[in-house]
Amino acid sequence: MTCWETLGNPSLTGKKAWAYHIAQKFNIKLIFYGENGELEYGGSSKYKNRPCEGPEEWQREYYKGSSVDELAKHGVERGLFSKDDIKHHTLQWYKAPDPELILKSKNEMHWYSYYDKWTPQENFYYTVKHTGFNLNDEGRTECTYTKYASLDDKADGYHFYLAYMKFGLGRCSRDAMQDIRRNHITRDEGIALVKRYDDEFPKKHFHWFLEYLGITEEAFWEVMNHYRSHSNAWKMVNGTWKLKHTVWEVVWMINLEVFNG
Repeated sequence: MTCWETLGNPSLTGKKAWAYHIAQKFNIKLIFYGENGELEYGGSSKYKNRPCEGPEEWQREYYKGSSVDELAKHGVERGLFSKDDIKHHTLQWYKAPDPELILKSKNEMHWYSYYDKWTPQENFYYTVKHTGFNLNDEGRTECTYTKYASLDDKADGYHFYLAYMKFGLGRCSRDAMQDIRRNHITRDEGIALVKRYDDEFPKKHFHWFLEYLGITEEAFWEVMNHYRSHSNAWKMVNGTWKLKHTVWEVVWMINLEVFNG
């Protein structure tokens, strides 16, 4: 059984939990996910030499002690939805089965990237050649330069834009850093791409996204500004949010220090 990112990316919680629910229902013992994101994109290296992880560690490793029930509780408190909303039967699919139940049934989730080197660019070439994969008909994905990511996910761009608000690190930065490490582009090329696309707003599905969340545009920007005001990456300059430091400025300062000995 394979559960890929392309299922629609409703949330990390849903993606992690759904496959286990289905495996329990049909007595499937082995589940394959794509890549180990912690290793591929920066994070915990706990499972560097292991092909799988246990569900008992999800709360600590991915949700930092939070849970679907906790998120639902805060949603009710803030008036985002009612108590009846959180009683809907579909909410169960976002909650992982009890770890003891999974361990007893011996279900295991393995990362495909443990068995085959995970290189998005090479995966892209393979799927075009062997599976009839179609490229982004607009030339590239918003906020970055790649032309094969998030083609079936209207909400994904806002996941990355929120990261930009929190950390000053946009989607293009994330893609460029990976491609630089893999020698697909040079550092200078990566910096040029970040300058061009990192602060781009994902506008294509913005009105759909607002309707999907049931919020106004004003509420959206209120949240964005809340994150920026509590981040050490941003500062307000003459009524406009500016990054305190940019990647090209940091690179220039490092080169200057090296030059000056």
